Amino acid sequence: MSDYEAPAKLNLSLLVHPPDSSGMHPIESLVQTIELVDRLEISQVDEDSFECVGAELDPDDNLVVAAVAAVRERGQVPPLAIRLEKSIPLEAGLGGGSTDAAAALIGAVEAGALEESLPAELAPQIGADVALFLTGGTQIMTGFGEQLDPQRPLSGFTVAVVVPEFGLSTAEVYRRWDEIEGPEGEPVERTALPPVLRDGMPIRNDLFLPALDLEPRLGDFIADVRHTWGSAVLMTGSGAACFGFFGEADEATEAALSIAGTRARFGVGLRDQGVTR
Repeated sequence: MSDYEAPAKLNLSLLVHPPDSSGMHPIESLVQTIELVDRLEISQVDEDSFECVGAELDPDDNLVVAAVAAVRERGQVPPLAIRLEKSIPLEAGLGGGSTDAAAALIGAVEAGALEESLPAELAPQIGADVALFLTGGTQIMTGFGEQLDPQRPLSGFTVAVVVPEFGLSTAEVYRRWDEIEGPEGEPVERTALPPVLRDGMPIRNDLFLPALDLEPRLGDFIADVRHTWGSAVLMTGSGAACFGFFGEADEATEAALSIAGTRARFGVGLRDQGVTR
């Protein structure tokens, strides 16, 4: 049996551009993997099986199963029993589905003793940001999420992450962004950022306004969190998870636990790697 840790990510900044001829939106995003992980156990067995603990996923229609199927199109992979322990909330903008798919790509390739380069080759066809989780750390992500430019590792802060009781669909948020003519998010004031983030790309999320338009409760939630923390609060990805910057891990945890009305809340450090075994 092989065990894999599959980390969540935060979009510290997310700049969205109008869709190209394919209908997809090019992006520019400063992304960071964090120390919140799902766990995959993969065993070679006589018949394929998939079990998910901690969330309801269709055993026949999810990114983990799709990733294994993609590897099998390129080589022989024995039957696998996959057990997924979900800790990363769904519909939160934390990359939970994509990171699980990255772990499944690595696991299936290892089980079949196939080329080590295969996960990176297949990742873009599975999902826009699956490639991120093969390497993790601090990255500038462009294109449709498949182009990565590693950055100097960030340091000097931890994050508190809070996930409201509602979720948001990525496809619906992008659709609403188009409908309201592609608004830009409001940048966070430089002085409200950790020093390491003050001189780079603008820290903003262009999907915040369409997410708010789709789900008005998001505005009240973020307003309450900002009031409680007394600091900047950002949304990651297409939402609905929000986060803030803190010094030490215990400070971030205390801040997260101070927020009511959530389905998940935690303080975590930054992670300098992606999926690990």
